[in-house]
Amino acid sequence: MHILLRMAALTAMAVAGATAITVTAIGASVHEVSQKGRAFQPGALVIKRGETVQVLNDDADLLHHAYVESPNFSFDSGDQEPGEKARIVFPVAGTFAVLCGIHPKMKLTVRVDER
Repeated sequence: MHILLRMAALTAMAVAGATAITVTAIGASVHEVSQKGRAFQPGALVIKRGETVQVLNDDADLLHHAYVESPNFSFDSGDQEPGEKARIVFPVAGTFAVLCGIHPKMKLTVRVDER
């Protein structure tokens, strides 16, 4: 019952003009991506606005550095040691290239659809 009341309150806030981010954050999915062998695996994703891509450095001895540069959205993980994760939340729809600042041939394409 508590969950139903919370959902009703969030719906009322959305109708009253609260940001869509507040509503989409609940139940948002996390999509796992590996950085291994100087490649993103998988190399392409389709997600919904507000969802998260978690990028794991699966290489035992290589640094990685995930980033997104776009007029609508930017992200920079900084250097990722082996075993480190970077979480990228995509707040806007569009198609984005996630690149590695250390290995220029690495590319992950993320298409972000509206809800």
